[in-house]
Amino acid sequence: MPRPPYRMPTATAVVVALAAMFGTGLYAALAPAAASAGPWFPLGVLLAALVALGVVASTAHLATARPAGPELVRGDLPASAVRLGAVARLVSRVAAAAAAAGVFGAYVLPTQPLPVAVVAVLAVIAVNAAGVRVSPAASGGLVVGTVLVLVLVAGVGLTTDAPEGAGPSSAMPAAELAVGAVADGAGTPDDPVAGTLQAAVEPGPLGVLTAAAFAFFVFTGLARVAELGGSLRDPMRAIRRAPTIAVLITTGLLLVLSTALLHGLGVERLAASPTPLASLMDTGGSPALGVLVRIAAAAGTAAALLGALSRAAAGASRLALEGELPAVLGRGGARGTPWVADLVLGGLTLLVALAVGPITAIAIAVGACLVHHALLHVAVLRLPGRPAAVAFVAGAGGTGCLVLIAVLPLWPLLVTAAALAAGWVLCAVSARSAATPGGEQVAGPADPEERAA
Repeated sequence: MPRPPYRMPTATAVVVALAAMFGTGLYAALAPAAASAGPWFPLGVLLAALVALGVVASTAHLATARPAGPELVRGDLPASAVRLGAVARLVSRVAAAAAAAGVFGAYVLPTQPLPVAVVAVLAVIAVNAAGVRVSPAASGGLVVGTVLVLVLVAGVGLTTDAPEGAGPSSAMPAAELAVGAVADGAGTPDDPVAGTLQAAVEPGPLGVLTAAAFAFFVFTGLARVAELGGSLRDPMRAIRRAPTIAVLITTGLLLVLSTALLHGLGVERLAASPTPLASLMDTGGSPALGVLVRIAAAAGTAAALLGALSRAAAGASRLALEGELPAVLGRGGARGTPWVADLVLGGLTLLVALAVGPITAIAIAVGACLVHHALLHVAVLRLPGRPAAVAFVAGAGGTGCLVLIAVLPLWPLLVTAAALAAGWVLCAVSARSAATPGGEQVAGPADPEERAA
């Protein structure tokens, strides 16, 4: 008698969601957040968490309101908007992969981060093409290891006094000094990788909101549970509870980590550091522990790179099969992996990593992800018979997404808009060429999802 397929319980789904969040953002996103808002950037973390919880609520409502599940499909929005949502998710994943590669290089080899990032991307392309994915068991190991390392970092930070002069008299001078140090791209002999961050953060009155936008990058993996679909033992319960629990746990860890970084480094050093967690360990006189932090950062960012690229390739392949992208991207190998999409999306990741630094890539990923989430909120508002409370959350969540998009640095925002426009046009042209003689296109969901890990 065949064994019934494995169904993931809600507790395991929480672990998977945490693993999706315990990646690049924890090791890099707090630096530009501090550059934007100075010592007030923990408020940005709270705002980002509220926006993330709004996304979780709207995703759960979509999942229970119609049989199509929690993703955008035709009928939720006009076809052009659904297409934009699919392109936004694809752009976000490619940019997130480029950011993960850059942060991986910064932690592994601070003096030569870019060559290491290139090697990491090439290695992950090969791994993806071979069909390797991060299993729930591996996700659990990553979560446990990350929590242990963050507890260690927090302990060192809270018991270490910031270097003299590292604490600013006000948020704005510190932010301006930090941004100047990073954006100039010169670096220093002690910190030669600083210039690779290209933070391009514009400190100002809206600095807390900009900090929230960067902090939101940590939560961009919250959709991972919804992607598991039929692999969940109780999909409706897991989609409602697992991401919420993961967001709350991650928010608590971020606030503790923020306090430790502010206490141990001060705003100026934190804002200018390409590797804030490792910098904290070095400042605290714990170079041996700093090696452990770098190992954990390498593992976390490598897993993030693998996950982002695999989901980007699977998404591009699904769009190709639906006629939304060139058909060649839908070709799979003997193991069923979309090897053409793996190569193409890996190549795009390399281009982004070479063209911009990891913090700019983070801003692009956040901007594109927020576009997708804003459309998701609009889809909830269009549902017939929705409760007033659901409409309020969707309206507030959509507004929050738009506000965070608006306060992103101008240069990454322009790049994001250009990438979304180019992707949308490519999809529109591909869809038109793939249309049947009667003018109907291949049926199927408009938003790609990968197979469950």
